[in-house]
Amino acid sequence: MGDIIQVNDLTKFYGNILAVDHVSFEVKEGEVFGFLGPNGAGKTTTIRILVGLTQLSSGTAWVDGRDVTKESVEVKRTIGLVPETSNLYGELTSLENLIYQAELYGIPKKERKIRGLNLLEEFGLKEHQEKRFQALSRGLKRRLTIAAALVHKPKILFLDEPTTGLDVMSARGLRKLIFDSKKKGLTIFLTTHYIPEAESLCDRIAMIVKGKIRVIDTPENIKAQVAEEGIIEIVLEQINENLKNYLLSFYGMEKTLIDENRVRFHIKKIDQDLSPIIKLFENRGAKIRSISTLIPSLEDAFIKITGIDSEIMKIDKPIKMGPE
Repeated sequence: MGDIIQVNDLTKFYGNILAVDHVSFEVKEGEVFGFLGPNGAGKTTTIRILVGLTQLSSGTAWVDGRDVTKESVEVKRTIGLVPETSNLYGELTSLENLIYQAELYGIPKKERKIRGLNLLEEFGLKEHQEKRFQALSRGLKRRLTIAAALVHKPKILFLDEPTTGLDVMSARGLRKLIFDSKKKGLTIFLTTHYIPEAESLCDRIAMIVKGKIRVIDTPENIKAQVAEEGIIEIVLEQINENLKNYLLSFYGMEKTLIDENRVRFHIKKIDQDLSPIIKLFENRGAKIRSISTLIPSLEDAFIKITGIDSEIMKIDKPIKMGPE
């Protein structure tokens, strides 16, 4: 399939602040394409440019064969947008919101309710059709917001941090909806700072940091970039601050993760002699529970490629208060 989104040398300044730094990428029709990066990386700004809500500073962006700068109205007809903060109306019921969104997109009056009811059924919201939006749980609000973005049957769905703030079960259900939508042929552009979410949902991932794309590839190929190196995971009884600081400067290995009592290192060769490593911990009075050799995960690859600590990626944005 061909490219349905084409971006070339895209740049966005806010005053003197460079939010998007000469990014270029293509999204293939029917794929789930992910923008993975920490908060403030430029993910939302890129989406806002592609859907015609923000003007680019330089470069070009085409969505479904249309220039987002010159043909923004036409672009909006072919895409669906699920922003971080819902754009639905708290005082309207679930069904009323869908009917109103259908009206805004110019769908014939006789079709509006039918489409709304079908989407409520598809998204598991039929029993909530008469409930006001403001009375729904956060997870149900996100489901309805996605349903509303699909009411005009767009070719492309833009999802900006769709599972932020959701409980585990709601997030899991939402990811299944995304996966099911992809199976029906919908092209999905997804932003997230959750590495496992990107790995499980996306056909290809662009890792973006400080407005600049570091790599674009499939999750498997990205992991393969660090596969020639080994990863050693050592589980200790405990890790104090002195040991943690010492590990950061230990020669010959690169720290990838220190998490509670778990330490991961890149090593140059998978058959490297581990006795110096064991001796290091013993000399520091650390008690080793286990030592394992691991295949690099996407988290390991992300940290290796971007230099960003995985703990930074776990920090959610403050949840904005909107019509919800």
